[in-house]
Amino acid sequence: MHLAQLNIARPRFRLEDPRMAGFVDNLDRVNAVAERSPGFVWRLIGDGNDATDLSFEDDPDVIINMSVWESGEHLEHFVWNTVHKAIYRRRGEWFPPLGKPHFVMWHVPAGHEPTLAEAKARLDHLAANGTSDHAFGWEGLPNLKRWMEERCA
Repeated sequence: MHLAQLNIARPRFRLEDPRMAGFVDNLDRVNAVAERSPGFVWRLIGDGNDATDLSFEDDPDVIINMSVWESGEHLEHFVWNTVHKAIYRRRGEWFPPLGKPHFVMWHVPAGHEPTLAEAKARLDHLAANGTSDHAFGWEGLPNLKRWMEERCA
């Protein structure tokens, strides 16, 4: 089994707005690092080299990042030990809190590329039911829970 992840955000400004440049100008770099990272399997790509042109039907202002990794440890390494970490730390400049779950993980069979409908269903399940084997956040990966608590405090 592999690990799929979905992360959504609603930008404070249109992506073309100069105030979003720090985020937009780093997308290709962060995506390239992801693709070269150990354990990377797949990522959702729209018309460009990212998925910023894709959205859920019921919320066209939300942007999406979805990928598949061999394991939670591989995803965790990319998130917290690459250039992604520096960009993530600045997220408040570009994205206000959504007030609802915006990140979900779930297990998929090796070789499976999840659809947006599947990902939305997992995110909705997490929001409605909390952490389970069906949909979870970092807390659903027990071996990462303490590590996350130490670094996100």
